Amino acid sequence: MNRSKDTGAERSKETGADFLQLDAAEAPPGGLTDWLTARLREAVADGRLPTGSRVPASRVLAAELGVSRGVVTDAYRRLAEAGQLAGRGRGGTVVVALTPPARQAVPRPEPKAAPAPALFRDDPDAEVFDHLRATPARIDLTPGVPDLAAFPRAAWLRAERAVLDGLAAPDLGYGDVRGTPALRQAVAHWLARNRGIRADPDEVLVVAGTAQALALLGRALGRAGITEVAVEDPGSLGARQHLAHWLAATPPVPVDAEGIRVDALRATRAPAVLLTPAHQYPTGVVLGGERRRELLCWAGEGGLVIEDDYDAEHRYDRPPVPALRAELPDRVCYAGSISKLLAPALRTGWLLVPRPLRGAVLDAKRFADLGNPVLPQLVLARLMESGELDRHLRLLRGRHRRRRDAMITAIRTQLPTATVHGAAAGLHLMLTLPEELGATDTELATAALARGVKVQPLSWHARLPYPPGLVLGYAALSPGAIAEGIATLGELVRRAGVSRPRRGDGPAPG
Repeated sequence: MNRSKDTGAERSKETGADFLQLDAAEAPPGGLTDWLTARLREAVADGRLPTGSRVPASRVLAAELGVSRGVVTDAYRRLAEAGQLAGRGRGGTVVVALTPPARQAVPRPEPKAAPAPALFRDDPDAEVFDHLRATPARIDLTPGVPDLAAFPRAAWLRAERAVLDGLAAPDLGYGDVRGTPALRQAVAHWLARNRGIRADPDEVLVVAGTAQALALLGRALGRAGITEVAVEDPGSLGARQHLAHWLAATPPVPVDAEGIRVDALRATRAPAVLLTPAHQYPTGVVLGGERRRELLCWAGEGGLVIEDDYDAEHRYDRPPVPALRAELPDRVCYAGSISKLLAPALRTGWLLVPRPLRGAVLDAKRFADLGNPVLPQLVLARLMESGELDRHLRLLRGRHRRRRDAMITAIRTQLPTATVHGAAAGLHLMLTLPEELGATDTELATAALARGVKVQPLSWHARLPYPPGLVLGYAALSPGAIAEGIATLGELVRRAGVSRPRRGDGPAPG
C-alpha cells in the first residue's frame, strides 16, 4: 500500500516536467505511483536513463509534476528494490543497472555489415580525412599535428581565470563578427613580430581555422566571378578539397626545388592561386627569391594569391622567411592559425584579405556562424600578449627538432632507398621512394595500417606525375615510437622488392 496520497486531487494545474517529458495528467486516477514507476523503468530499459545518470531530487520532480513528494519517493524506492536505482548521498540518486524492456522485441534479421571504406584509395573523397582520423593505429605518423601532450594547460587555466575575473556581464553577449578587439590586436602584434606583416587590427578577421578561411574565400571569390583557383602540385589534398567544394576548378601547377613554377601558373590562366611559400606542403621547399619576384610580378598584373602560412613558426635549420603578405598586401589573402602552435581542437585562426574582398568575406563569416566563441578568443589574446605563446613555441621547437632528428636517423637505417625532403622546418617529412618500388604508395600505406602504423601516401597530394612516396608527421610521437614506426615501413618496403637506392639519392634533409 502506498504511503503517499495518490489521488488526482494532489495534482496542481502544472503537471509537466522536462525530465523525460513526464506529464502527471497521463496517469490514471489513483495510479500515480504505478504510472511514474513504469515510466522510469521504461526509460532505464530503453537507454534514456543510462547507467550512472542521475534522476532529479524527489522534492524537485514532485514540484514539477504537481504531485506529493511521497509519489516520487515511492517510485524511486520500488526501482531501488529492483536494483535499478541507488542513493549516493550528496551524489543524489543514480541509475545502477539496466533491465530488459517489458515487451518482447520483434526479431529482426541481422543487418549485413557494411564493407570497410577503402581508406587509401587512389582517388580519395571528401570524407577520407574523417575516416583516417577515426581509424585507430598503434603508431600515428600522419602529418599536421604538433606535440599535443605539451599543450600549456596551466598557462591556459591561469589566463582563463584572469579573463573571467575581469569579464563584465555584457561581455558574455554576442561578440563582434570579426572577432574580439583584444584578439585582433594580439594577432596583429603577433604577425608583426613573427611574420613581418604590418596590419591594423581592423583588417584581422578571426575564423575557425584555415579550413573556414578557405571556405569564406571560396564563397567570396565565387560571388566576384572567380571560379578557378590554381593549387600547388604536389599540394595539400585537404586544402584542395575545401576550395573545390566552393569553386569550379583547382588546376594543378607543378612545384620544383624553388617552389611553384610561375610560368606554369601563367599557362593555367587562373586568376588566383593557393600557395604555401614559407614551407611548401608537402615538399618543404621555400619559395626562392627569383621565383618570389616572378610571382609578385604576376600578382601585380592582377593575380590574387591566397597564402596559407600553416606552420612557418616551426623552423630548425634555416632563417625565417618573410610572408608574401608583407610584400604585396593589396594582392595577397593571408591565412594562419594556432592549430600547429597549440592544438587543432581550438579551431581558431585569422584571415587578412585585400580591401575589395573584405566586405564579401565578412558577410560570408556573418552568415556562417556570427563569429567565433568569445571566451577562447580572450584567453588566446592574453597568452599572445603576455609572452606565454612565445615561450610555448620555443619549447615546441626543441621537442620537435629532437623528434625530427630521430625520424631522420631511423630513415637512414631502415629506409636507405628513400629520399628525405623538407626537414629544415615544419612538423613533417616527405619521403620519395624509388619508382621501381614493387607497390604503389597507397598499397604501402594500406599495409602499414594493417601493421598498426598510420601514414599518408604522397600520391594523395599529387595529381601530376610524381614519384611514389609518403608524408610522415613526427611532432606528436616519442623518438622510440618514431623508430618503431619507421622500422615497420622499412620492412614493408624491403618486402615490396626494392633492394638498391637510386643513383644520387640519400636520406639527407632537403
